[in-house]
Amino acid sequence: MANRSLSAGLKRISCVFGARSLCSTAATRAYAFNATEEPFAQNNPKNRIPGLRSPKKSPVLALQNWVDQGNRISPSELRRIARDLVKSKRYHHALEVFKWMENQKKFYVIPSDHAMKLELIIKNYGLMEAEDYFMNIPDSAAKKVACLTLLRGYIRERDTSKAETFMVKLYELGLVVSPHPYNEMMKLYLATCEYRKVPLVIQQMKHNKVPCNVLSYNLWMNACGEEVGYGVAAVEAVFRIMQNDKTVEVGWSSLATLANVYKKVGQSKKAVQVLKIAENKLSTSNHLGYFFLITLYTSLKQKEGVLRLWEASKAVGRRMSCANYICILTCLVKLGDIVQAKRIFLEWESNCRKYDIRVSNVLLGAYVRNGLMDKAESLHLHTLQKGGCPNYKTWEILIEGYINRQKMDEAIIAMRRALTMMKDCHWRPPHGLVLAIAEYLEKDGNFEYANKYITDIHNFGLFSLSLYKILLRMHLSANKPPFHILKMMDEDKVVMDNETLSILKAFTR
Repeated sequence: MANRSLSAGLKRISCVFGARSLCSTAATRAYAFNATEEPFAQNNPKNRIPGLRSPKKSPVLALQNWVDQGNRISPSELRRIARDLVKSKRYHHALEVFKWMENQKKFYVIPSDHAMKLELIIKNYGLMEAEDYFMNIPDSAAKKVACLTLLRGYIRERDTSKAETFMVKLYELGLVVSPHPYNEMMKLYLATCEYRKVPLVIQQMKHNKVPCNVLSYNLWMNACGEEVGYGVAAVEAVFRIMQNDKTVEVGWSSLATLANVYKKVGQSKKAVQVLKIAENKLSTSNHLGYFFLITLYTSLKQKEGVLRLWEASKAVGRRMSCANYICILTCLVKLGDIVQAKRIFLEWESNCRKYDIRVSNVLLGAYVRNGLMDKAESLHLHTLQKGGCPNYKTWEILIEGYINRQKMDEAIIAMRRALTMMKDCHWRPPHGLVLAIAEYLEKDGNFEYANKYITDIHNFGLFSLSLYKILLRMHLSANKPPFHILKMMDEDKVVMDNETLSILKAFTR
């Protein structure tokens, strides 16, 4: 329908405007993979072996050249290379390394290698190939390690049917002997809102004499808290069972789960009481629990608890990360305490090793949302002076602020800079901001820039009928043929409404 309308539009307008081989000796391989050889701990093999760093070249050729020249490399180093490739999202190359390792003499595949290789097969070829690989693993110990990898693959796909069928197969093979597969199934049921299936998993664990661990209880409590038919009483019952289980220790995570249930049903006082107990369970060697509880205190609007835990977290014997600072700043901004947020931001800034713009973006966004545009601009200049590099979120925040203050020239400049970053990330500016600039250009009569702006927007896949209407109206006012607009609309498969057809008809009058 859209294509027919566009074609008809083109015909009418034309009447008015006119037409216009890897191998080596056995001796070399035996030397290269001497089982007693210790890995080179002092050097990363990616730095030591020429050719491994190139993202476009297969690492196999570099590795083969290395051993053919008489150099040694240990299995542990090869695993490290594969892990580094995974971190760089070079999944195909990581899989090649594993396949190459398996073909070498004196190299023995261990169970964790099968699990890693299975994960890479899923990433490269999908679950069907992974299923075939899993069934062909000859060793039951390796199958026991690898089964979680395949199960998690089904869970990522939210494929309940295949996950359940696979669990049955694992039972038949005698591989379900720990709480981990059961926990994965409970995670799946929580993700798919099938809360009533979680207690059934617990029943299976009891039947098979597999003990619950802390995560099992936490997932069970979460499911009871989400299911309407169960309620708080069911959650408290699970918590009491956990307290009576001598094989597990009730830690901060379980107390936080209970507090979150209380919060959801509006029992804030109980939630705060439980969180205070949870504070006594926190580790002095890890920040994770502190910031989890800080987030919960924020949702309960308990600023006192937030600040108390923030100060307590400083006693942990580890350096505070940028993520930790982003968390506390976000929480304080949500609580409306921008002054305290600024104080902590300056604390971070005085100690940071590398300027992470994401930290300053939290404060920048708070200024903009509270109408403090002068402070936002001042902070932006300050971060530039400190060596901060604006990212897409920085520009998005500034664009919103400039549009709210009707500083449209600055908004256009910021949008232009944001668009240059779109080639390297998945971010896309909110449609409202894109449209606000286009509407301003129409009102201002800036025909040339509006044409270029909307063409760029089209090229980035940010098209909308509203934007095309603006451009069509501007072409009509300037008495310019809109052939390229209609072409873009056709490419984007935009369905025209009555208003758009009316604008097109006006070109033929």
